[in-house]
Amino acid sequence: MSQFERRQWQITERPFRPCDLPHTETIYTIGNGLYGVRGTFEEGYPGDTSTTLAAGIFNHVEGELVPELVAMPNPLELIVHINGETFRLDQGTIMGYERVLDMQCGTLSRGVLWLSPQGTRLRLHFERFASLHDEHLLALRVLVQPLSEGTHTISIENRLDGNATNPGGISHWGAVQVGADAETLHFIGETNQSGYQVALAADLHVDGAAVQCGADDQSGNRAGNRATHTATFELAGNQIAYVTKLVTLHTSRDGDDPLRSALDRLKIARASGYSVLKAAHDSAWAAAWDKMDILIEGDEVAQKAVRFCMYHLLIAAPHTDERVSVAAKTLSGYGYKGHVFWDTELFIVPPFTLADPESARRLLMYRHHNLQGARDKATEAGYQGAMFPWESTDTGQETTPRWTEPHPISGERIRIWTGDNEQHISSDIAYAALQFWRWTGDDDWFAAYGAELVLDTAVFWGSRVEYNAEAGRYELSMQIGPDEYHENVNNSVFTNRLVKWHLEQAAEVHAWLQAERPADGQRLSAALGIEATMIDHWREVAARMFIPMSDENGGVFEQFEGFFDQLQAFNLADYTPRTKNIDWMLGQEKMQSTRVIKQADVVMLMALLGDELGDHDFLLRNWQTYLPVVDHGSSLSPSIHAWVAARLGLVDEAYDLFIYSATIDLEDHKGNVHDGIHAASCGGVWQAVVFGFCGLRLTADGVTVAPCLPEHWRRVRFTVQHKGQPVTIDITPEGVA
Repeated sequence: MSQFERRQWQITERPFRPCDLPHTETIYTIGNGLYGVRGTFEEGYPGDTSTTLAAGIFNHVEGELVPELVAMPNPLELIVHINGETFRLDQGTIMGYERVLDMQCGTLSRGVLWLSPQGTRLRLHFERFASLHDEHLLALRVLVQPLSEGTHTISIENRLDGNATNPGGISHWGAVQVGADAETLHFIGETNQSGYQVALAADLHVDGAAVQCGADDQSGNRAGNRATHTATFELAGNQIAYVTKLVTLHTSRDGDDPLRSALDRLKIARASGYSVLKAAHDSAWAAAWDKMDILIEGDEVAQKAVRFCMYHLLIAAPHTDERVSVAAKTLSGYGYKGHVFWDTELFIVPPFTLADPESARRLLMYRHHNLQGARDKATEAGYQGAMFPWESTDTGQETTPRWTEPHPISGERIRIWTGDNEQHISSDIAYAALQFWRWTGDDDWFAAYGAELVLDTAVFWGSRVEYNAEAGRYELSMQIGPDEYHENVNNSVFTNRLVKWHLEQAAEVHAWLQAERPADGQRLSAALGIEATMIDHWREVAARMFIPMSDENGGVFEQFEGFFDQLQAFNLADYTPRTKNIDWMLGQEKMQSTRVIKQADVVMLMALLGDELGDHDFLLRNWQTYLPVVDHGSSLSPSIHAWVAARLGLVDEAYDLFIYSATIDLEDHKGNVHDGIHAASCGGVWQAVVFGFCGLRLTADGVTVAPCLPEHWRRVRFTVQHKGQPVTIDITPEGVA
């Protein structure tokens, strides 16, 4: 591989920029679906946020509004001392620095040339990976090389600290124990509300020097609760030693005795050795990229950014557990407290559906396992069927807070309505399940699981719609569409039109079950209370669902009733450039009466249903109407606009929106990457390339493409799966191979 090709797989920081720490901690996250480890330094740094999060480990502390992902003990701590001086980047002089995330093999490395306060020159090279081959394993290796003449005493502290807290100093741990013996450190703790047990085990090994080892156990000391190994050895000038730390993590989600499992797995990993573990990890990444990579020739920025987006999806998606999902901020930060939103089904599941169906299946099974929570929510609201929560955790219950925290000065609390009225998520989930079925052709899965997602959410909508006898139509009041700047509107066109589509599909699914899988059809009909009259009702609702339209701009969808007549026009161009969302500038109350929208809403509908909505001219009129009033206040928005613009043949506009979305985290366009990666934007970028620029579609005749590439792109190549068979799409200006 040439250096040019290698550069397109690497995210490099050079030199060290302390002011960028909150940003780089996030983008340099490593992970493997079981846990994510933010890119903090092994030795620490003032003001850093050393964070490790494990999938599905939620806890709800008394006094807090909602449950959140729990901060795990920091597995990275490895402190280097030379001649009694402690290596730190905020002390001494940094003579050289380079940090590289190699996305091709999921490895983070850091090289440092350091001059100690007393004048000793030291070279260090750190490398770490969260094994994609063995999701319970984290491995670190450090090259230590004194560059000053003479003999130098090196001391390494390997720590496992049980005092991890979430932001605000919130501790989710009840009983905690740490321990150390000659070979291993260990931590075992239990969350104080949810009762999850978490265990970590770690060891330390030095190659290249004679070592004296010690161990310290401060278990039970709440000021400490830290176990430490110390390795001391001597090195001559220019002599090299390698220090290896292996950490294993198990929880009660994967077994009854997580500590025993962690210790046993550590023993196996130690016997294998770092090189063998790294080779297995590299091989697993090669297999993952064979499925997920998109090759773009002619645009180095786009190539690296797209791979960055796919990397973060790959380290966030569960590789074994189908009872967890991908959080809106992945496992890379505390944003949204680790909750799962519609982001997963409409932005993250589609790339996996086409490129890695097994991963998509696991994400959809998370929803199936949590159907009871959706049914509980529907019942509580007075409806039938399954009404999925807007925010979800491990239980499947609604976890959206109904009020904000009190304002620090006024004490005012603002009502949060999304958990009550942003109900389109139920159709979003049905859409993802149906897309998965049609691409994979997995009739067994669909009959056993997917159909239930589609049908039970249809039962909900059948009970939720409102009949307007005077107008002879069905309506939906008190809704929040994707445009969350306007709450509790009547007849959101996104929701109404998607419900129409959903009920049509549900009636077809029921008919398919009766014809092809009668036993499953009877089982589901009995379990969900579906009778012929209910199917007739769905068809009637679909036929008579009110779809708001307007004469604006020659005839377009009206985003919701009153959007054009009742909202005040506003010139967004007056507020450029801006890094804050417009609702922050104008205030929530003002936004309710202003014709500015948060994100793709009608445009999102165009992405999902495309030509089903109308011809090219009609779709173009909608684009021209809604683009000038969208704030892109959500990271979800630009990629969807790029997708739709490319489909409409607006390549220059599509590219501008695409490159903004693809680099939204790399360049921190929103100024909030410190909270975590924008996972939905990552999935949207994949869709913008594949569905937008490449025009990929699934038709009755199979997989088709209608490319509309940026002029400077020389080639795009990727592979999708259709009914179990790989289909490689290779597009150049000369044609499609």
